[in-house]
Amino acid sequence: MIRFHIANMNCGGCAKGVAAALREADPHAEPRFDLDRREVALDAPATATERLSAALLRDGWEAKLLPA
Repeated sequence: MIRFHIANMNCGGCAKGVAAALREADPHAEPRFDLDRREVALDAPATATERLSAALLRDGWEAKLLPA
């Protein structure tokens, strides 16, 4: 599982944008959100971390990788 803290994600609309960025990088991504903690988690291999992180940053999301 890969988890990110998204500092500028604070509503359902933001979550949709984050989901779109993740699905652009991995069409099979099924992100799970915790808006109170501003976190997103998804089942993906560790090798996908850099690609997913880059997609989030490219779309303007302040993503920080969290420990699994």
